[in-house]
Amino acid sequence: MFPRRAIYQFSAAFGLALAVFASGGSPVRAQEFVYRGNSATGPTVAQYLEQIGPAGKEIPHGQLKLDGKSVNCGKRPTVLNPNFDSWGGAFPGFLILNTKKIKGLSTQVKLYIYSHECGHQFIGANETKADLFAIRRGVKWGWLNAQGLEEICIFISKLKGDAVHPPGTQRCETMRTYYRQLVAGNDQHRAGTSSNWRPTTLGPSN
Repeated sequence: MFPRRAIYQFSAAFGLALAVFASGGSPVRAQEFVYRGNSATGPTVAQYLEQIGPAGKEIPHGQLKLDGKSVNCGKRPTVLNPNFDSWGGAFPGFLILNTKKIKGLSTQVKLYIYSHECGHQFIGANETKADLFAIRRGVKWGWLNAQGLEEICIFISKLKGDAVHPPGTQRCETMRTYYRQLVAGNDQHRAGTSSNWRPTTLGPSN
């Protein structure tokens, strides 16, 4: 496995990896891969692609679409790896998506996974903060609604917790609370703004 210091000194190698399924109880481990480079920050895209073999594919930033929706994480590319052990992962400078595992998931769950991994690029190892980054991005960018959040909760609630991941049910409740706060804040902002609008008229109404 990659040295822990290689992933922004993450306490967990990948955002959605190292969780345990509630149904089977077997651990879902991060991709087994030994990085033999000298960099203290992790592999480059080229080094990672060399290790995982021909199944991997780099998608340059700005070119990735999930169910037809364009996504980006700054200027960071994404590596599609159908043999990756989790749904998604992150190393400094690029993201990883398992095309086999995310197939069949709803669009909003796919966008959550991508955004969660993108969050690690900005906020580091904390899984809860990466979850909230994804929810905030979904609300701000308009792809997350209440139904989508419930789909995310169904997806994440299957996972038990471990040393670095809170239990899935707890993650769901945290995201639900944050989503309600964001939506309520947006509603209040719109109401406050609209109450101050004064249209220009031709004259008095009477």
